[in-house]
Amino acid sequence: MYSVTVRDHLMVAHSFRGAVFGPAQRLHGATFVVDATFRRRTLDADNIVVDIGLATRELGSLVAELNYRNLDEEPDFAGVNTTTEFLARVVADRLVERIDARARGLDSVAVTLHESHVAWASYEREL
Repeated sequence: MYSVTVRDHLMVAHSFRGAVFGPAQRLHGATFVVDATFRRRTLDADNIVVDIGLATRELGSLVAELNYRNLDEEPDFAGVNTTTEFLARVVADRLVERIDARARGLDSVAVTLHESHVAWASYEREL
């Protein structure tokens, strides 16, 4: 399996509901390094997995829509605990919507949100 990964970063504010989250139930900030990995079994006619420029632009555009936002105030996230795992899926799904028509032949897209150098969460979407 071939893969190409592009990277960006995201800063948000949010809070969680539920005792399991302890002090994170209060409004707090989160900064994520965002990795988007595109995978395919065979290279396309140009011998690439995906156009790196396209992948970088679309990830950057998507991240810009969420950057510096309080997710508790965003209608798309009303009533949702915007955990790292949940946000990884949101980013992956939105990224696939943006690049799918222009990047046919991909087998999967995986998004990893790094909370720190010791903790991260991923979501992989098969196509």
